[in-house]
Amino acid sequence: MPNHVTAHQLIRYAVGYVFIASAIMKLVISDFTGTFAGFGLPYPELVVLLVGLTELICGGLILFNYYVRQAAIPLFIIMVAAFFLTKVPILETGFFQFLFDARLDIVMLILLFILWKK
Repeated sequence: MPNHVTAHQLIRYAVGYVFIASAIMKLVISDFTGTFAGFGLPYPELVVLLVGLTELICGGLILFNYYVRQAAIPLFIIMVAAFFLTKVPILETGFFQFLFDARLDIVMLILLFILWKK
């Protein structure tokens, strides 16, 4: 019987990759404190740490197929918050610019919903 990768596995790999890469950027490579402070979030250093750790842990759980439904929930919340903080303001520049800039956010929300629903 041949081993094959299912669509669900590919979704898990893609989602895990995106969130782990995002976590590494927040926790190790770049300073997101100023970005988060610019959104008016209180305690931006703590928020960056919490978001980064949540992305790392939940992304890893999804990647390795542990508690996938539960891990999708906090990531969905992070994506909704990021969408409203970073993409909704782009609507002022035009609807098509918004659609372009929000494409990854929208795809990730759909993929997280699929993982949660499964």
